[in-house]
Amino acid sequence: MSQESVKTALLNTIEGIKSNPAIANVVFRADTKWEEDVRCSAQIRDFEPFTLDEPPELGGQDSAANPVELVLVALGACQEIMYSAYASVMDIPLEAVSVKARGYLDLRGMFGLDESIPAGFSRITFDTEISSPADNEAINKLVQVVENHCPVLDILSAPKPVSGKVKLNGQLLESVDSNAA
Repeated sequence: MSQESVKTALLNTIEGIKSNPAIANVVFRADTKWEEDVRCSAQIRDFEPFTLDEPPELGGQDSAANPVELVLVALGACQEIMYSAYASVMDIPLEAVSVKARGYLDLRGMFGLDESIPAGFSRITFDTEISSPADNEAINKLVQVVENHCPVLDILSAPKPVSGKVKLNGQLLESVDSNAA
């Protein structure tokens, strides 16, 4: 797909949302299943299932990326997609965009060895490299738009309510609600 076809697709979607705001609300889905040891499989839409695993020091066979690595992949890829999308709409030529994301995790939190340490990342950093013949002013505007509208960056930066249910043999065992006091 060319930059012009990306622009056309996005502008058509934007116009559709303007004329019917109800179509703006979408739900993304992912189904996962524990396979064995610490290896799981994931199914998204009609794509082939893929595997998630852990490195040997975390009990895995190192056969695939682990979930926290996929969070970093999601951040980097979302940033790159947003740069491409907004550059096409803003008529800014791009030659390349790459992101190096890093997540800092203290395993004491994950293993419950210190309750003051979060189980997840304590911080995430990323470095974005852009190649473009556009001037600094245009790129700075692009960067601002991307940083303000990247869905994964928003998910990671601002708290969101998370809820779920745990069932044991088909019976509700527990509900999880991040909003509960």
